[in-house]
Amino acid sequence: MKKLNRYVRLILLTGLLVTQTGCLEWLHAYQTYLQMEEFDRYFTVTANEDFTVHFKQPRLVSDDFVALAKLHASSEEQTPAGKRWRYWFRKIDQNSNLVDPEISFYCDLAFDKEDRVTEWSFSKLFLQIAPPEFLEASFRSLGGAEINEGKKQLRAKAELVDKIAADLPKKAIVIQKLGEPLEIEDQEKLEIYKYQFRLDAREIEEGYEDRALSEVRLSFDKTSSELVKMSGRFAGLKISINYRDFLEEDDSKIAGL
Repeated sequence: MKKLNRYVRLILLTGLLVTQTGCLEWLHAYQTYLQMEEFDRYFTVTANEDFTVHFKQPRLVSDDFVALAKLHASSEEQTPAGKRWRYWFRKIDQNSNLVDPEISFYCDLAFDKEDRVTEWSFSKLFLQIAPPEFLEASFRSLGGAEINEGKKQLRAKAELVDKIAADLPKKAIVIQKLGEPLEIEDQEKLEIYKYQFRLDAREIEEGYEDRALSEVRLSFDKTSSELVKMSGRFAGLKISINYRDFLEEDDSKIAGL
């Protein structure tokens, strides 16, 4: 029944999209979304110096990313397997100038010779604010995500994935890597550190210049100094991860000790 529902949704969406122009990228994105429901069948994950999601049966192509993000990667290179795109995000100060020394991170997209995405990688610095265990759990949670057609967004459901046992990043370590924030918002139980990064894009579609600017919000628990939430927009892609949603329950807390 679950597979039948998936195919019914795909057929209905295909019928809708073929009546419109410029919507093929949304069909490919929806096909990828359906694959997320069977994550281990369609994807694998590796985490070494960087974090990489490998696509076993890719649907997205390079034009999809340009159409969805309205901008081009920082650099493109040909590889024996196809090509690789890199998106560089560089930290900026209050005056929108690059900080010195430079603080930056990148994400890569690898494509095969048929122009289909085969890998999506995040660099080591990005993993300071989105640890590999939590990043993988976030990808897995997209399998049951709710679709907001108006905003073209997915709302992931952490309760649908297995909980993980991992340490949350400490504020001192994060600041050591990212430097001082532009602003600190003080709340009752949280301190929210705000950073800004600028995407080094080769070309941006007119009217979408704001997508080159990424504001990253890091929420630290005042008591434990742990990073409990990260949110931001990267190349037009909105990401928000509440790390506590993915953690195993502490037995001592359950017992009320």
